[in-house]
Amino acid sequence: MKVTAEHNERMAKMTFASVYPHYITKVEKKGRTKEELHEVIEWLTGFDKDRLQEFISQKATFEAFFQQANLNPNAQLIKGVICGYRIEEIDNSLTRQVRYLDKLVDELAKGRKMEKILRKEIKTGVTKPKPH
Repeated sequence: MKVTAEHNERMAKMTFASVYPHYITKVEKKGRTKEELHEVIEWLTGFDKDRLQEFISQKATFEAFFQQANLNPNAQLIKGVICGYRIEEIDNSLTRQVRYLDKLVDELAKGRKMEKILRKEIKTGVTKPKPH
């Protein structure tokens, strides 16, 4: 699906406060916790739960929310389809960032391991052979 200018505008004006309760409901319904949700959001944005509460109280738009975020450098590793959009093909940076968050929440709700959600390298203990 192609992202339109209208869609980008709608995403920018949507408030974090309007979406956050849906995130909580989605993850808790699948047996995950609010604390895990906060861990995922903090990994992506750098915002702790107190800062999230400020954004909720201020009814901050996603535009304001992501303008103040310190986006994780590994965020570009978030790929795939969410809400019918292939994340890596979204050219509007704000819309892509909102979809990063949606994708992480979705992965959490689907029971994915936290190390994978947070894009951590998993050490296998296997060493690569040295080239001759």
